[in-house]
Amino acid sequence: KKNIFILIPDGVGIKNYLYSKTFKNSEAALTLFHNFDADTIAQIEKEVTITAKIEIPTYKENVREKFLRELIHLARLQYNAKKVDNPTILDFWKKGHKSLKLKVFYSLVTLASKFVNSYQSILKLEKKYDASLRKNAFYKQLYSILAQHAPDIIFCTHQRALKAPTVFAAASDLNIRTATVIYSWDNLPKARLALRADTYFVWSSHMERELQLFYPEIPSEQIQVTGTPQFEFYKDPKNILEKDAFFAQYGLDKGKRLLCFSGDDTRTSPYDPYYLNDLAEAITQSGLDSTCQIVFRRCPVDVTGRYDWVLIKFPNLIVDMPPLWNFNSKIWSAVYPTFEDVKLLVSLACYADLVINVGSTMAFDFGMFDKPCLFINYDYKEDPNWSVNTIYNYQHFRSMPSTKAVFWLNDRESIAQVVETALSSPNTAIKEWFETVVTYPETASEKISKELNQCM
Repeated sequence: KKNIFILIPDGVGIKNYLYSKTFKNSEAALTLFHNFDADTIAQIEKEVTITAKIEIPTYKENVREKFLRELIHLARLQYNAKKVDNPTILDFWKKGHKSLKLKVFYSLVTLASKFVNSYQSILKLEKKYDASLRKNAFYKQLYSILAQHAPDIIFCTHQRALKAPTVFAAASDLNIRTATVIYSWDNLPKARLALRADTYFVWSSHMERELQLFYPEIPSEQIQVTGTPQFEFYKDPKNILEKDAFFAQYGLDKGKRLLCFSGDDTRTSPYDPYYLNDLAEAITQSGLDSTCQIVFRRCPVDVTGRYDWVLIKFPNLIVDMPPLWNFNSKIWSAVYPTFEDVKLLVSLACYADLVINVGSTMAFDFGMFDKPCLFINYDYKEDPNWSVNTIYNYQHFRSMPSTKAVFWLNDRESIAQVVETALSSPNTAIKEWFETVVTYPETASEKISKELNQCM
């Protein structure tokens, strides 16, 4: 029997690859190569048959490895920004480090990047980084685990995980086949392809072109367009909770329209609580609160209390619908969505009338049910470090075929009016945008499964 090692560095990988049909009824034996706690594994085993479980050893990144990794990241960001003439790509370089040690470290990385003046020099740095990884004790431990178990292929669900490059380096040295997915549609311009694989699974031809644009050294025959399983959940009626039960569970009024406000993490969207407040004020002042209610879904990893003041201010208008993620463990990799959360999000997208956010992929989730998305397109206040103008100039928004893919909230004064328009004429060009970015939304898990079998 063939053996697939599944390397899942984070919780979202559990949802997209273990809750989906990708490994259901797998003919191959499945070995989980992981850093999860016992509770997480128990959850996984409810959904998919795991033959064996092997814990990934601890990785201590040394200063040289970190320096090279960050230097490659910055050099690639600079290369990518020039390549597509988009300075917003440089925003993905972390600034504002707190400690003096980090300030000095990152200023040295920035200084060193000034001497990386060609794509060939980036590739040379990557060779140095690979050589450095192979000297770490972590590599020797991985080499011995992989040599002992000799899997037919290693499949990674996230291309930027810190431990993954060494896992893939050891596999390569043992002639074990490797495959990775590119985790999300916005990842490639951000220069976080940490590992090198034999096969790359991408969402669409658009993403395939991006991979070849930013990583010309990867041969096209190593790239497979498979789609992503994350949108399949919306096509399975079993994932839609019964309407009466859903409305009753959250105290929603069946006679009112549902406006979903979806929040992002604090770094991506620091002003979300103020935008939620603006929305609630606009709905109240326009009298729309007599026919509408707001459902608030926060970003699953945002466990701050930053929205509390808005929820307290509008107790009868905003219904908080927290994501059903597991946070029991102190281990970051054990933060993951439960299958109940998959059903909650699918049901919310099904029953809500629209979704409002700052440039989120949620536009596609709600678009699965032809629900319009309203992108917030005004700055709450002037901030030298953050602006919607930067957000919507990010490279991944260039894939939008037209501005008609979503509705735009261009100022707080027009919120109520745009909401009314979206409720009465909900048609947008979201489908065209979705089809540019995602192919095979209903059969991606089968395609990935088939490709993995062919790779072995």
